[in-house]
Amino acid sequence: MQPRILITGTDSGVGKTTVTLGLMAAFAKQNKRVQGFKCGPDYIDPTFHEVITKRRSYQLDTWMTSCEWVKETFVKRSEDADLSIIEGMMGFYDGRSPLSNEGSTYEISQILDSPCLLVININGSARSAAAMVKGYQELESGAKIVGVILNQAGSEGHAKLCKDAVQQMCHIPVVGYLKRGDTPLLPERQLGLIPALKQGEYDSFIDELSVTISKQFDLDLIWGLAIQTHPVKHDDGWLNLKEQPRSLVQIAVAYDEAFHFYYDENLRLLQAAGAKLTYFSPLKGEGLPNGCDGVYLGGGFPEEYAKELSLNKELFQQLRKAANDQMPILAECGGYILLGESLTLTNGVTYPMAGVTLMHFQMNNTLTAIGYREVTTIESTILGEKGTILRGHEFHYSSSSQNEGDTSCFKYKTWNGKEKQQGYINDSVVASYVHLHFASYPEVAKNWVKACCAYKEKRINLMN
Repeated sequence: MQPRILITGTDSGVGKTTVTLGLMAAFAKQNKRVQGFKCGPDYIDPTFHEVITKRRSYQLDTWMTSCEWVKETFVKRSEDADLSIIEGMMGFYDGRSPLSNEGSTYEISQILDSPCLLVININGSARSAAAMVKGYQELESGAKIVGVILNQAGSEGHAKLCKDAVQQMCHIPVVGYLKRGDTPLLPERQLGLIPALKQGEYDSFIDELSVTISKQFDLDLIWGLAIQTHPVKHDDGWLNLKEQPRSLVQIAVAYDEAFHFYYDENLRLLQAAGAKLTYFSPLKGEGLPNGCDGVYLGGGFPEEYAKELSLNKELFQQLRKAANDQMPILAECGGYILLGESLTLTNGVTYPMAGVTLMHFQMNNTLTAIGYREVTTIESTILGEKGTILRGHEFHYSSSSQNEGDTSCFKYKTWNGKEKQQGYINDSVVASYVHLHFASYPEVAKNWVKACCAYKEKRINLMN
């Protein structure tokens, strides 16, 4: 049956995350096994989901991956859950382009045939609340909006006025409401929040939120809407993700509070291609694991721990040697920074980094880049031949210096059609700000493992 409900909204900031977390916590208190999903390229909101549900949350993205991949991810990850709660992104119809539904929450709701609850801001509204809902119902005939959640109500009476209007004109129930100020303020979803979440510093916030949701939402009605679903059908054999019977190579994966932004699917694809993943913590002073044949330095926020990271001289030396020996290394965003010569924080303090590249990174007070990226490799790399097309996303507050003689690894077109280059490539090193999603081109995992195999063979021959 796969009970599921998708929480969407009219726009960003309307309260989707607050509602999603509150519902997750409220249903978890009913001893239901809740599985979280997040639409779009987001690493932070899934961390909130995990803290509440005690289960890993997964991204669903129809632009970076295929429809079949979205279906398989949902089916596999929800099969032992009582209820799946999917958090949308931006507005219901917002995606890659204003002229289509590509990459939108609406598209994901169609692929998963999921009932949706629409969150709207009713501040200053009464009957007009029905007009908002009506517009979202009718923009696309296939919209499965089965209920409405009212946010920013001035009072219980105000919420009732809007509820009556919506139910009269839109013929769907209002399943709950939130008044201004009656829920705890959602902590700013910044990168540095994640360790505090995992250490339990926001348990009281989550508990208070669940109490409010339980009082002001009809959980039984929401459950009833969630179970009126049919199983998602998918082609179980479209992509063989069975792990190799034996590991061909060992890839070291940086994983700690400073580096932990990885698409789970990337790691799965590497394992299926024959990689044994060995995790290590740069932040705790750990070096590369013995006998590794490749290194994966994911995203995160090294700026929060720049001083501690700068003291790990042994790792820096190992990374320089690995690059000189042509060990395959992939670095994304935070990992890209780690490979640089230095990192300057917003307070002006500069810390040395690994020095694999001569690039200098500067943290900025404002967002430097955000958005989907479809990149093409400028030269042949460990990820594939020249011209390989990959998809991913970019989100960072830092900027990098490009040195004369450095070769960029990727090129892509900006929203206005101009071609831009970024990143760094040198022999076996590929580093950039782009968080690649391997499912956009699954062969990339096989190509990387193949490059690691070639390195391993060379290393063994040298030892003999």
